[in-house]
Amino acid sequence: MLNATQEIKLDTNALKKEVSRRRTFAIISHPDAGKTTLTEKFLLYAGAVELAGSVRARANQQHTASDWMTMERQRGISISATALEMEYQGFRINLLDTPGHQDFSEDTYRTLMAADSAVMVLDSAKGIEAQTEKLFRVCRMRGVPILTFINKMDHPGRDPLALLDEIERILGIAAVPMNWPVGEAPSFQGVYDLRGNKMLRFQRTEHNRFKAPVQVSGIDDPALPELLGEAAYNKLVEDASLLSGAVAEFDLAQFLNGKMTPVFFGSALNNFGVEAFLNSVLELAPAPVARETEQGTIDPASDTFRGFVFKLQANIDPRHRDRMAFVRVCSGKFEKDMLVLNPRLKQEIRLSRAFKLFGRERVSVDEAFPGDVIGVVSPGLLSIGDTVTTGEPIDFAKIPTFSPEHFGLLTNDDVTRFKQFNRGLEQLEEEGAIQVLNSEDALRREPIVAAVGELQFDVVLSRLEEEYGVKAKVQRLGFSGARWVKNSDGAIPRMSLSSGMRRCRDKRDGLVVLYNSKWELEYFQKENPGLMLSETS
Repeated sequence: MLNATQEIKLDTNALKKEVSRRRTFAIISHPDAGKTTLTEKFLLYAGAVELAGSVRARANQQHTASDWMTMERQRGISISATALEMEYQGFRINLLDTPGHQDFSEDTYRTLMAADSAVMVLDSAKGIEAQTEKLFRVCRMRGVPILTFINKMDHPGRDPLALLDEIERILGIAAVPMNWPVGEAPSFQGVYDLRGNKMLRFQRTEHNRFKAPVQVSGIDDPALPELLGEAAYNKLVEDASLLSGAVAEFDLAQFLNGKMTPVFFGSALNNFGVEAFLNSVLELAPAPVARETEQGTIDPASDTFRGFVFKLQANIDPRHRDRMAFVRVCSGKFEKDMLVLNPRLKQEIRLSRAFKLFGRERVSVDEAFPGDVIGVVSPGLLSIGDTVTTGEPIDFAKIPTFSPEHFGLLTNDDVTRFKQFNRGLEQLEEEGAIQVLNSEDALRREPIVAAVGELQFDVVLSRLEEEYGVKAKVQRLGFSGARWVKNSDGAIPRMSLSSGMRRCRDKRDGLVVLYNSKWELEYFQKENPGLMLSETS
């Protein structure tokens, strides 16, 4: 019979094994670089879907699993970050698909807090684009290792060496090619695996939906010159020789420290190079690592359960009109019905309704381990940034917040649905996509919607109608920014506003002033030198 110490040791070993086989990574890119398409092909090769969806689906094609909102499917863009869990070759993959558009960057930034590594997707014709650079900076700030996939190699693009140089010059990170393209579009023939000394030949498949057949041979195969053509073969040999002397060797430690990125070439739409890239992600990306908190470092193999909420989403599934909190497990083992502490509320919560996630689909989960992302339904008890634990209260890195830059007056077109209108606004604000302000001097109680990106207004109108049956409209306001006003003694401040500014209250009754220009803000600060101003609530 085992004694208690032996039982704990066995449990610890089992926990470490579960941690070691998990890979939790986010996919980031500028819009239209192919991020969501690559996500779908990962699902295809992992066996999570039978046919890969198309971001802009034809009538007979599947929609993508990651883009589930009606507006996402209509416009062909990702609006909300999505968690997708799957098993592949003994690994448990937690894939976080993030929005590429800058108007939804708040959601992306929060989601990156839950990732252990990231896949950066680049368009071979465009290279480093604005949003890609911004998201890279966020990853670098957190020390997140990045793997790079240069997409659309079957289309005309830039010189591969120029792309590597741009990565190093703009991002300040060493770029090491792991494979190399053979031929240029429209005569793209495939990629040469520099580590495995293999040739992966490019072949198109019906509607780009099924697994692409791959022919593999070594670079010294006597049939290869005839297969590729003398010119393409000679160029491959020349490039391989050049790379061996001009490019640094891949160093795993440098990669894990965020100082080097392995670079892969391929075509997500045509499934080419995706399977090999996915295998490399699982090989190179780190398992869940220790996380820093204000109370010290948290070992994922600790027997104390700890996790944090990085996202809220209401009405994911129309059959379940509820609000889901996305919890990243950081240490210990989650078990259904476990009692955890929410330090913010100083209250214990029973996690009885927990699910593993696959886009909008949900399946009840009995256990989860570090690296896993679970959805918890616990109305009103969990907010973005909350910690849940079975041990002492801890504080993980603060979830970033951003100051709004766009403002609009929201009007409900159907006064009989006032209750639904208010509930919808409340839930959308809890998700962190918008902030709702009320003008102190307005004659009517029409809320002002404040957002980081202007497209969020379209999302609000679409979701109010789709999910709450409320038709509304937004009248854009000319304000360019907001400042929260605070006094050190907590008293209501007296202040002088210019005629164009507006005084509002947020949901916590915090005092907010809206201004029209940087000059107006500077003048306001000059006229009210005793006020404490903050960009966020």
